[in-house]
Amino acid sequence: MRIRTDDEVYRVDAVWLGPPKATFPWRARYVAWLIGIPAFFVVLGVERWAGWSFGFFSTAWAFVATIVITRLLTAKISHERPLGTVVAMAGRELNTPREVTTGTGGAVSASRIRVRAERPLPKHKRRRQYQHHGVPPGAAYTQGTPRARRSRSSAARAGR
Repeated sequence: MRIRTDDEVYRVDAVWLGPPKATFPWRARYVAWLIGIPAFFVVLGVERWAGWSFGFFSTAWAFVATIVITRLLTAKISHERPLGTVVAMAGRELNTPREVTTGTGGAVSASRIRVRAERPLPKHKRRRQYQHHGVPPGAAYTQGTPRARRSRSSAARAGR
């Protein structure tokens, strides 16, 4: 037994076959005419903007380009996805926020690196500087060489 669906009802397209008693040899949906006629004028405008002169062959190529554009666009349009939905979807696609692919910050520069004329001393050769109560602020008091460290072994703790 074969179960029939109601898809045939939706497959019927609103088509215009042409004027009465002089129909076109092709079927074109109303939406195809709605897209194709403005697309033809846009293609002609682009041809003029590109510097092509108006003539038979330029108009013929505009007609071919219009058919291709119209067929591409009407392939996306159906009873489940009408023209208004496709236009709204295209507008949202073009205006949606995009991910930022550029990095933040600028070019790497060495302008903030401090450069000294003299070579720094190793840590063990530097003199320790201490601030004492009697010394005015900004004046550094330099102490001599640091005392030797005591050994932390158990023999040193026992006093041996």
